[in-house]
Amino acid sequence: MTEDNREPKPEEPARPEPAASPAPGEGQLATPPSAPSGDSRPAAEPPPSPAGPPASEPSPSQAAPPAAATPGTTTPYSPPAGASPYQAAGDQTPRRGFGVPGERVLYGTAAPQAGLGGPPPPGGYRYGAPPMGVPGQPRPTGVAEKPRGRAGLVAGLAVLALLVGGGAGAVGGYVVADNESNGAATSALDQPRPAEQTGNAPAGSVEAVAEKVLPSVVQLQVRGRSSAGEGSGFVISSDGLIVTNNHVVEAAAENGQIVAVFHDGSTASAEIVGRDPTSDVAVVRAEKSGLPVSELGRSDDLRVGQGVVAFGSPFELSGTVTSGIVSALQRPTRAGGEDGSQATVMDAIQTDAAINPGNSGGPLVNMQGQVIGINSAIYSPTGGGQAQGGSVGIGFAIPIDQARRTADEIVKTGKATQTILGVTVRDNDAGGALIVDVTANGPGANAGLADGDVVTKLDERRIDTSDALVAAVRSHKPGDKVRLELDNGSRTVEATLAGQPVETE
Repeated sequence: MTEDNREPKPEEPARPEPAASPAPGEGQLATPPSAPSGDSRPAAEPPPSPAGPPASEPSPSQAAPPAAATPGTTTPYSPPAGASPYQAAGDQTPRRGFGVPGERVLYGTAAPQAGLGGPPPPGGYRYGAPPMGVPGQPRPTGVAEKPRGRAGLVAGLAVLALLVGGGAGAVGGYVVADNESNGAATSALDQPRPAEQTGNAPAGSVEAVAEKVLPSVVQLQVRGRSSAGEGSGFVISSDGLIVTNNHVVEAAAENGQIVAVFHDGSTASAEIVGRDPTSDVAVVRAEKSGLPVSELGRSDDLRVGQGVVAFGSPFELSGTVTSGIVSALQRPTRAGGEDGSQATVMDAIQTDAAINPGNSGGPLVNMQGQVIGINSAIYSPTGGGQAQGGSVGIGFAIPIDQARRTADEIVKTGKATQTILGVTVRDNDAGGALIVDVTANGPGANAGLADGDVVTKLDERRIDTSDALVAAVRSHKPGDKVRLELDNGSRTVEATLAGQPVETE
């Protein structure tokens, strides 16, 4: 509390209130000064009795009767003895919002703060004023224990002002509590409904992205000879071409069935156009035309932290939308494919947008509604020997630049081409990708790579593991030239990457 060093205005003399007894275990924080010269008692108050206690501390048995109200004046209110300033007289239940010792925070309810809430200390608060000190806690600084001279007068007036203000608060609290107990209750059910939302969603919002993208998102129901499942996809041509994951549709590769369920609820049968187990990309064609088409973006200019939105049908809940950010880029991830081996490593986008089983094949889009990746995999921690299904905030998507190249090849030729360096690698104990075999006449051999070389950098990208080298190579297209740094800079070579058809049988 900031002390007020100004004198009281003569036309508004301070009205001293009866002093409260300190709570047990607490000292007096400030001693009220004697009345200033010239200060007189209200005319309505009787003179002090010479035989009784001082007028400032009337005895309960000899308390002066209330003065008659003078027209145009207001008699100060004093609450009933022992009544809490936080509840109406006769109400013994603490009101919500003031904590009761032992309460916990449950579903957003407020927990009592230190020095606030709970029942008042023994003797009660003075006219509803909060305690000036908390047992076991340091007392507020700047308040004199025993004021002397003018400093004591200022401190005493400050305390007096606090007590008067507290009394006014108690009056207001009592009146409100009394109205609540006697007046009509209010109900949210009786309130009118708010006005219906109108206008377009703000540009760049998740709502605007959802309005744009959802019509082109598809749920795929797949049935094979020995298994069945469902996943997601997105339309890339109005005549029915849909991009998805290979692992979503591979069960139907041998005389299976695929049903596409569109956003408007219509369905159509679909068949596989082509698929690539190594990149986990597939294209199917639905027997339906006039479809809304997705807008493809680019993934080579993504930045960590930018907003993204994921679409799909997790756990058969079609049309689900979740949002998040790009958590990391160039994350080597083994996902999808036939056996989870190094042959299925992808150079993934990591996101914290919720991706769950059934989201696979759905689009990951930027805040302009452009597809920048294909949801493909999630990280699932293991516990008790069993994988824990569902999102934990670590999901992976195939960059659209790589997926677009693969999908284009499938649409045009029915086959995909895999980018290769022509070497076999494993993790090096000291870091990097250790070359254990070099394919004769391949890109690596032509560049001068040999068994025992350790690749530690590809262009400006650091290579820590063998999967990192595989992912980095596959992020390029056949014919690209790359610079390889060996043994932490001891030697550098340049290689021209090649391509080979992907076998799906």
